[in-house]
Amino acid sequence: MSAWENNVRRVVPYVPGEQPKEKNIIKLNTNENPYPPSPLVLEKKLSLEKLRLYPDDKASLLVDAIADYHGVNSNQVFVGVGSDDVLAMAFMTFFNSDKKILFPDITYSFYDVWAELLGIGYERQKLDDSFRIKAEDYYKENGGIVIANPNAPTGIAEPVLFIEDIVKKNQDVVVIVDEAYVDFGGESAASLIDKYDNILVVRTFSKSRSMAGLRIGYALGSDVLIKYMNDVKFSYNSYTMNMPSIILGAESIKDEAYFKQTIEKVINTREWFKDEIEKIGFCCPPSSANFLFITHNTVSAREIFERARENKIYVRYFDKPRIDNYLRVTIGTREDMEIFLDFLKKNV
Repeated sequence: MSAWENNVRRVVPYVPGEQPKEKNIIKLNTNENPYPPSPLVLEKKLSLEKLRLYPDDKASLLVDAIADYHGVNSNQVFVGVGSDDVLAMAFMTFFNSDKKILFPDITYSFYDVWAELLGIGYERQKLDDSFRIKAEDYYKENGGIVIANPNAPTGIAEPVLFIEDIVKKNQDVVVIVDEAYVDFGGESAASLIDKYDNILVVRTFSKSRSMAGLRIGYALGSDVLIKYMNDVKFSYNSYTMNMPSIILGAESIKDEAYFKQTIEKVINTREWFKDEIEKIGFCCPPSSANFLFITHNTVSAREIFERARENKIYVRYFDKPRIDNYLRVTIGTREDMEIFLDFLKKNV
């Protein structure tokens, strides 16, 4: 080993869902929206000559559009390169005590990666046997809390009163609520940001707004929280948001009718597919996300995952304790799900 390697920061990186390069596949493994972005986004003319210029460091066009949409002030909005960037910045900003932060043992697997990378102590709180969060686990002393709601990969959502209870009992730390999937049936905690100055609600354009490729995420919180995050952001990288993302993100916000239409399609397909797979021996928790967390009563998840992959159908398998017999299945178009359902009927 070279001497310089003694000074390398070593971490076990987050592993995203596979991005297959082959054509003619059914891709149900990364929770992308199966429908295109709003026509307002697709038809927006961009002046590419302006790409020679730096973008607005404050991303004011996008920040103001998000603020108007949620009925908050612009100084209560933070934007970043996808919600991953926003969450990482929040970890860096708010989790700096000697106390351990808390998050569920089954949740978005980037949380422990950021904690390890930034040297933040953490403690996983075990979900109950139904994969539900136990609020009392978060009543103890801690250095901060992170809750994905709806949770991933389970899809289970808790009501806003449940979240408020945890926030109220932890007003000496910041509570981050990761709402990447909330538009598919969850109840947002954004209504709490004017009531409590210690809650940060993180959202994304990647799922419900069909813009994963542009990397747009944002957070809602008190003006004090947002100021602290911006101070860290501008100490790290002033130009995190590129010009096309700022402009096209603002266009997406304008098209509420299309947004609701695509959300309804995903929800309807999800509920239809859930009913159909239960007829052939699958079960899954109630989902408020754009995916289902499924298991079969006789055939192993790994076996289904491998057979599906051989048939060019990609779903997500987690080889982890407690969930190694489950598959996370993104809800695609009705046609996608009919093809996958036909595969399942022949293989379970």
